[in-house]
Amino acid sequence: MEFNRISVIGLGYIGLPTAAVIASRGIEVLGVDSNQHVVDTINKGNIHIVEPELASMVHSAVVDGFLRATAEPEQADVFLIAVPTPFKAEGNDDHVPDLSYIEAACKSIAHVLQKGNLVILESTSPVGATEKMAQWLAETRPDLSFPQYAGEGSDIRVAHCPERVLPGNILQELVSNDRVVGGITNRCSTMAAVFYSIFVKGECIVTNARTAEMCKLTENSFRDVNIAFANEMSIICDELGVDVWELIKLANRHPRVNILKPGPGVGGHCIAVDPWFIASQAPESSRLIKTARYVNDEKPSWVIRKVKELVEEVLTATGKYEKDVRVACLGLAFKANIDDLRESPAMEVTLELSKTFKNQVWAVEPYLEELPESLSSNGAKLVGLSKAMESDVIVLLVDHKEIVDYPIEVGPNQRALDTRGVLTENKVFAFPAKG
Repeated sequence: MEFNRISVIGLGYIGLPTAAVIASRGIEVLGVDSNQHVVDTINKGNIHIVEPELASMVHSAVVDGFLRATAEPEQADVFLIAVPTPFKAEGNDDHVPDLSYIEAACKSIAHVLQKGNLVILESTSPVGATEKMAQWLAETRPDLSFPQYAGEGSDIRVAHCPERVLPGNILQELVSNDRVVGGITNRCSTMAAVFYSIFVKGECIVTNARTAEMCKLTENSFRDVNIAFANEMSIICDELGVDVWELIKLANRHPRVNILKPGPGVGGHCIAVDPWFIASQAPESSRLIKTARYVNDEKPSWVIRKVKELVEEVLTATGKYEKDVRVACLGLAFKANIDDLRESPAMEVTLELSKTFKNQVWAVEPYLEELPESLSSNGAKLVGLSKAMESDVIVLLVDHKEIVDYPIEVGPNQRALDTRGVLTENKVFAFPAKG
């Protein structure tokens, strides 16, 4: 099997790093994206997202002629689909998986497919999505045979291999992590595993497409449930006057206990999304998974309520008018040390506070040069950490290294809410508790 030309459909947080890693192996890679700005940016050797070491890798790949971006698919040996899988609303359900991007990607590549091609779906998807993808391709190209009908001897091979990387460390994990590869047939699985072995040093574990799809959803649902436990404990501890950070440290001294750190919620396009894919397909059997989602989705609202309570404390302590109070939100990304705002609870908290305290919110985000329009339209301002320390209420939402390392001091007339345990660890401020 020879893979001389690879086409990556979707040049976002997963597609672009994957394309760059493959191109760094001296293989021709064609990146396809419907956003012309993205295409132009990459062809100049630049990037449109923040990821450590990615800029230099993309620049080298473009300069050396191994990576090129385009808006229209061209012929290739392997087509790697890495497009979004958001939600859509149907009836009373706001969390129905939206496969329209995958369908559009299939139809865009169908006309350039050739006998012997391999099509891999990397987008996180509900169980059965790979089979739907194969069906859409077959409907568009009736002159080719596909594995769901022709079995092992099909003209086109179709497989699923979910990404499982950590933003901020994507380039390393794309290479070092094990990959779960599931084809519609054994031949599809084997061919896909051989392809990934070109750049993956981890083990490529072969299974079927449905199991591979379910594996990614299970991994993130497991993490979501464990985070929900930590978040729920933080709320309970607040009600009972217990320092949740000290509690977790003590509980984790048990040899079989490993409670995670609470936060302002759960964000990103994986943990906050994937559990709903399971719940949408097995609504009666996924009670724990759905409950965890509700707990984590509710946490930003709890944070907002706590901030409003702290504002009231400031008003009582200082005699200020509410319109004169400043609230500083430290961090907007969904996790530390990246610029990704997708499904970010910190962003949700800051947005709601900017609506409540119009023109009174300062936001600190070291990975952004300007605020999203949704925040700036409510009068929120992007400031540095030193300016943020002048605020009346400090809300620590993301433990970026720049924020963790900053010598935050909370004065007697200031109030702070630490959702990540940073100030407690630095012996500055304990998680607020009643009593």
